[in-house]
Amino acid sequence: MDALRVVLNVVWLLLVGWWLALAYALAGVIAFLLIVTIPFGIASFRLAVFVLWPFGRTMVPDPGAGLASAIGNVLWFVLAGWWLALLHVLAGVGFVVTIIGIPFGVASFKMAAVALVPLGKRIVDAEPPRDYLHAGSTVVR
Repeated sequence: MDALRVVLNVVWLLLVGWWLALAYALAGVIAFLLIVTIPFGIASFRLAVFVLWPFGRTMVPDPGAGLASAIGNVLWFVLAGWWLALLHVLAGVGFVVTIIGIPFGVASFKMAAVALVPLGKRIVDAEPPRDYLHAGSTVVR
């Protein structure tokens, strides 16, 4: 499972990960220059790292996030989220039409949703499915 993730991440990085990460980094630099939007810059740099090596990690809601994150997500959507999500959708469509790139397209579409509203979420390691862990037993669900 880990070897497959590494292969998927390396292919992703070479094909689209580096330029998507550059787009997030550019958004982060612009956010830092505007001073008031520094929290958006931090989120953008966090997403840039996630986009470089996405397989084996996922984003989950942060239980401590509140109203400020929701308001921030609205501002993020208007300022940067929609065009970053558009880049993911374009990359996803490019992958899906190749048939062999469908797993990368699905990942790109998932990240498009994250690009729209990233505040109030954390990046965590993805766990293998429970059934995968018990595949050697006689009961597989």
